[in-house]
Amino acid sequence: MQHHENHVLFICAHNSARSQMAEELMRYHYGDKVRVESAGLRENLHLNPLAIEALREVGIDIEDKETQDAFELYRRGTLYSHVITVCDDSNGEHCPVFAGGVIRLHWSLPDPVTFEGSWEEKLERTRQVREEIEKNIHAWYEEYVGQV
Repeated sequence: MQHHENHVLFICAHNSARSQMAEELMRYHYGDKVRVESAGLRENLHLNPLAIEALREVGIDIEDKETQDAFELYRRGTLYSHVITVCDDSNGEHCPVFAGGVIRLHWSLPDPVTFEGSWEEKLERTRQVREEIEKNIHAWYEEYVGQV
């Protein structure tokens, strides 16, 4: 295993939508180059059905995935090269602080749980979040991994 291995942790408040989508999309695109996990502050939450559907549309199935507790990972002493928080600045949402990362980044993304309207309208906004995440992932990869 190379010394400069990239091990990424995505964190949001609940680990039910945004951090799950980010984890799976990064694994989908760069899983051979990057180790990736996601976690939240509260465990035992169900995955957001909007996130499940938005990923299913791009061929990723997370129906049976569990949510993870960030404190559990911290207690385990796992070290990450990058810790990326994906909470929503505009909503005054507080992101968990996770000490076990060398580089800390923040991507402000709206939480699908706050979306209103019909299922289709909420799903459309969740797709936009998914696309935003993908854009960020490709930019992150280019900046931190691409030159290796």
